[in-house]
Order: sequence, then structure tokens, then C-alpha cells
Amino acid sequence: MKSTVAVIGRPNVGKSTFFNRITRSKGAMVDDFPGVTRDRNYGDATWDEVEFTVVDTGGFTDGKGDLFADQVRFQLLQAVDDSDAIVYILDGKAGISPFDHDLLDLLRTEEKPVFYAVNKIDGPAKEDLLYEFHALGVEKLYPVSASHGYGVSDLLDDLISRFPKHDLPDPVDMTHVAVVGRPNAGKSSLINRILGKERLVVSEEPGTTRDAIDTAHEAGGKSYLFVDTAGIRRKGRVTRKLEKFSVIRALKSLERCDVSLVVMDATEGVTDQDLTIAGYALERGCGCVLLLNKWDLISKEDRGSRKMVQEVRDAAKFLHFAPIVPISAKTGLRVHKVFDAVDSVYEQYSMRISTGRLNRIVQRAVERTPPSLHRGQRIKILYATQVKSKPPTFVCVANYPHAIHFSYRRYLTNQIRMEAGLDRTPIRLFFRKRSRRDTPDQSRG
Repeated sequence: MKSTVAVIGRPNVGKSTFFNRITRSKGAMVDDFPGVTRDRNYGDATWDEVEFTVVDTGGFTDGKGDLFADQVRFQLLQAVDDSDAIVYILDGKAGISPFDHDLLDLLRTEEKPVFYAVNKIDGPAKEDLLYEFHALGVEKLYPVSASHGYGVSDLLDDLISRFPKHDLPDPVDMTHVAVVGRPNAGKSSLINRILGKERLVVSEEPGTTRDAIDTAHEAGGKSYLFVDTAGIRRKGRVTRKLEKFSVIRALKSLERCDVSLVVMDATEGVTDQDLTIAGYALERGCGCVLLLNKWDLISKEDRGSRKMVQEVRDAAKFLHFAPIVPISAKTGLRVHKVFDAVDSVYEQYSMRISTGRLNRIVQRAVERTPPSLHRGQRIKILYATQVKSKPPTFVCVANYPHAIHFSYRRYLTNQIRMEAGLDRTPIRLFFRKRSRRDTPDQSRG
């Protein structure tokens, strides 16, 4: 099991920049004003062949003038409690703040190792900025520059030397699940309900989640990584630079996930933006589960008729294979069924079909309904093969691949879906001309 390191400090001291440097990524959002990071943000890092998890946290303040300050503080303390070591980032340019003393008082009772890094010290000539921080009474200060890397290696050398010894192996088979939807649809509330604790900041104010937040979870002997994303607004409504980055990050998170949970607000009905978001997931090759949240607020009459479920099915015909699960993240109604839906989708999403079986399916389909002629010539589908899974992707080799009509492509896709038991996953089907590298053996499977 990997050790976990919490990165803490007051706002705008460079925590997210430090996080990005040691994870060698741009996983945490960085901007010029404080308060960009509100939730905990997780990333993987490796130093001297030692792997560990880094947790970026929101800035510690007294809460005045910030609607989310109490929740951010709660998240920070939760991250400290869950960690094996702590890196406390101080601002070398701004000097000591009253917030630094308050946070230091909270850490004095911690038995786990705490590393005090004075940031924004770009080289030896600026190490005199450390003198002020000796007043904090800590044993050792690390001069670092998160932006330029100065001093970071010395800090990491000492950090990994203090990790506890873990004997448990890391889970290797983990289903990656993206939670996407419009702002305020209940994405963070759903993850909190699944985890059974306040892992993510929740508010009635749309846009609370700005970054894509990763959360590992085990249920029923299986491992999952839930990725909570920023709410995706219509393009015309996304104006601020920071929110644009949040939407881009949400879309990119779909590319690294296996299954997307598309959360819709049942009280508002299915909207064009809901369908657009579901389309984003499909374009990026994700399996999909459509969740109708806030089902507890729907009248019993509508619940009994399942009217809205049918409305979603009719509106999202391009996702006819996606399960629809009415839930309430607030009350927990049917939330346990989300795992059943994810598991069934993932099983098909990662399925591989033998070449022999696939060719028998395609052959029967062609015999039932042959493709139309091309300039008087019969179109022959020579053989088919699966080239990848996640999602299942097939290639049919034909003599005139460019002449195969999209309706016939859809027909073959549906035949494969029906006979191979792929009724809950997107599948992709391509046609190409036979090349010299192809051999007759490929057609036998």
C-alpha cells in the first residue's frame, strides 16, 4: 500500500504548484488568487523508486468572507488524519501569518512526521528569508521553490525516509468511474453518500467543485476510483478563465475513465445539456450509466409510472444501451444499485470475443441480410476481428469498405451487440480493405 502525504498551508502559498511539481503533472489547478483549491485533490508521485500518494488541500483561513471556509478546513483536517506524513507549505515572500500559528497549533499534537517547507525561495541567495520562520519553533525548515524545483529533492529524500512500512499490496484491477453532469446536479453528494463521509465539498451554490477529484473506494470486494468533476455548463455560459479550465479538466477526466455516471436532476427533467454531456462521454469511449438524482422529490404518481425514465430513454436514443437508475444521493435511495450498474457495464466494456465466434456472428448476419451491391458488384465481408476492448472495437475486412452504407454498419453493430451479449456497453465497428499483411489464418480465429 502506498503512503499518503498531505500538503497543507494557508491560501496562495504554492501548495498546488508544489503538488504539480512532485506529481510531475498539472493535476492541481493554479491561479493568481487564493481559494482555487477547495476539495482534496489526489495524485501519484515517485521519488527514488518509492511510490506514494499526494493530497493537495484547500487553504487554511479563519473563514471570514468565505462561504466554503468551514468545509475547506474540515477537508484539510480530514486529509491530515488520513495521511502518513504532512508537508506544511509556508510563504517565504509574505512571511509568517497568524494563520500559520493557528495551523501549527493544530499540528503540534500530531504524532506523524511533519515537514516544514518555506516556499518561494529560488536559490541560496534568498535563504536569509528563513530567519523569520525560526520563530515558529520547529526543528527543521526546508527552503524550496515549488515553481523552479530548488530544494525539493532534499525535502523528498527526507520525506520518503520517514514513510511507514506497509505490507498490504495495492489493488491492481480498479474500475475508473467519472461522475459528470450539469452544475448542482448532485455529483459530489453522490460520492459522499457512496463513501459514507463528507469527502467532497457540497453546496447549493453551483460551481463548488472546480477540479476533477479522485477518490479510491472498495465495495463488495472490488476496487473503484471515483472522479468527481466540475459541472459542465453550456459553452456560452462559461466565461471565467478558471471555469473554462474546470470544464476542460472534466472532459479530460472522461478519457481516463471506464464508466461515466451521468448525473441528471430528476426535478428538472432531461435537458439538452444533459444529453450533450452524455454525448461527450460516448465520444470519449466511456461506458455510461444515466442517474436520475433527487428522485425522492418526484411525486409518487410519476415514480410509479416511470414516466421520466421513458422520457430519458426517448431523448437519449444514442445511449439506448446505457442503464438508467433513479436515485437520491441525499437519502441514499437506490444508491447501492449504482455499483450493480457499473459492474455490469464494466464487465461488457472490457469483454473480448474470440475471432472465431465473432466471424460466426458476422457470417450469420450477412447471410440473413447481405449488403447492397456496389456498382453491380457484390460486397464481401471477408472476416472480422476484435482489435481492442474498453470499449469493444471491431474491424471488418471487406472488398469495398468505403461502399458500405451507415445503415448496414448499424445493422451489423446491433447483431454483434445482440449475439455477443453486449447490450450495456458502447461498441465500435470499422471497415477496411484487405492488405497484404492479412493472412487467411486471421479469418479462422
